[in-house]
Amino acid sequence: MSTTPEFKQTPSQTVGPYFAYGLSPEQYLYDFKSAFTPVVATDRAEGEHIRLIGQVFDGAGHPVNDALIEIVQADAHGRYVETAEDIERTGFAGAARCGTGTDAENRFVIETVKPGVAVPGDAPRIDVILTMRGLLNHLFTRIYFDDEAAANAADPVLQQVPAERRHTLIARREVSGGRVSYRFDIRMQGDEETVFLDL
Repeated sequence: MSTTPEFKQTPSQTVGPYFAYGLSPEQYLYDFKSAFTPVVATDRAEGEHIRLIGQVFDGAGHPVNDALIEIVQADAHGRYVETAEDIERTGFAGAARCGTGTDAENRFVIETVKPGVAVPGDAPRIDVILTMRGLLNHLFTRIYFDDEAAANAADPVLQQVPAERRHTLIARREVSGGRVSYRFDIRMQGDEETVFLDL
């Protein structure tokens, strides 16, 4: 008879407390390196440097303090990162990860550049993965830009979204002190619920 204990799979519902430690440790001051940080683009990266700022709101309209945002995007020329050498050469990582738990307002703040068009006919966009407590699986959405109206009007994915819901995928451009930011809030439920994509 074996004396080895039988370990069962950890239920996915309990993944929440481990976001910070396992996925964004540097942000929470753990003493080991993150695979990804909230910085997509260093000063060396070409393109318009922007800050992506937002909050995740629960069904009651309260900011979520333990959500994890991951993004993937093309660079300013519409190219995706393919190798570590690309990152070293350009200063552009192509992806970022940011938790909402270390900001006083429970925001995610990501330093990047505005993406170019990766596929002809598509609008410039950032792909988003959201993980948070209460979700059995992560969610997917996209960020489009309010100053790209013509491109947005032709984007094949955005045009499949009902017209009255498209605004939930559009980030608002804000300029303060010469710094360009785009505001994008994610709402989990309610009248302004963000459109999530079935991938």
